Amino acid sequence: MGNGLWHTISAWFLIPTVVKFAGTVGGILVIVAITHAIQRSLRRLENNDNRYRLRKFVNAFGMFAAIVLVLVVFSDKLGNLTVALGVAGAGIAFALQEVIASIAGWVALSFGKFYSAGDRVQLGGIVGDVIDISVLRTTLMEIGQWVKGDLYNGRIVRVANSFVFKEPVFNYSDFNFLWDEITVSIKHGSDYKLARDMLQRIADDILVGVVPEAKKAWHGMVDRYLIEDARIEPKVTLLLNEKGIEFTVRYVTDYKDRRSTKDKLFTRVLEEIDSTAGKIVLA
Repeated sequence: MGNGLWHTISAWFLIPTVVKFAGTVGGILVIVAITHAIQRSLRRLENNDNRYRLRKFVNAFGMFAAIVLVLVVFSDKLGNLTVALGVAGAGIAFALQEVIASIAGWVALSFGKFYSAGDRVQLGGIVGDVIDISVLRTTLMEIGQWVKGDLYNGRIVRVANSFVFKEPVFNYSDFNFLWDEITVSIKHGSDYKLARDMLQRIADDILVGVVPEAKKAWHGMVDRYLIEDARIEPKVTLLLNEKGIEFTVRYVTDYKDRRSTKDKLFTRVLEEIDSTAGKIVLA
C-alpha cells in the first residue's frame, strides 16, 4: 500500500517535467522548421555575399531562440544544477579545451577583424579563399599545391578557429593588392637603354587602370596603420651578371589577377622584342 502510494506521488510530480520536456522538443522543432524555411527563401537572392550573411544570421538567431526557450521552460530547475556544473566544470574545460579555444577563436574572428568570408588568407601552409566561418571551424577553398598560380585546386580545407592564437594569419584581402615582379634577361651587347624604356612603357600601359585604385587603397592603409608611404607605380631595375643583363619589373596588381597580369606583361614583352629587329636579344 505504502509503496504503491509513493509511486503514484512520484509519477504525479514527474508529469510536469515530462510535459515541459515534450513542449521544449516541440518548440525546438518548430524553430528548426522556421529556420529552414527562411533559408530556402534566401536562395532567391542573387547576391552571394548578402545570401551568405543572412543565412548565418538566421542560423544564429535560431540557436539563440532555442537556448532562450530551454532557459524559460526549465528556469525553476536550473538552480539545482549549479553545484553539479561547478564540480564538473574543471573536467569539462580540460576535456574540451580545443573546442573552447576554437569558440574563443570564433569570438576573436567576429570582433578582431582577422578575416571574413570571401577573403583570401594563408593559415599556416594553407592558402585559400574563406568560404565559411562557423563557431568551431573556418572553411577554405584551397589554392595552389599541384596547381600553378593562384588558382583553385578543388580541395575544401577546414581549420579549427583556435589556429588564430597559434600561428600568423596572412590576409591577402585587407589591402586587395599585392606587389609582384617579373624578370627579363637580355644578352650582353643588347641595347639596354631601349630595353629599360620598353619594359617601363609596357608596365605603365598594362597597369594604367590598376595604379589609381591601388593608390586609393594604399592611402586607406596609411591612415589606418603606422606605415610609411610606398611607390605604387611600376618600376624597372637593372642587374648585371655573367649570364646577361637582368631587368626586374616591380608592380602592384589585384591579388586575384597575379597570373593574368604576368601573362599580359610577358606577351607584350615578346611582341616588343620581336619588333626591335635584333637590338634586344633574350639571354
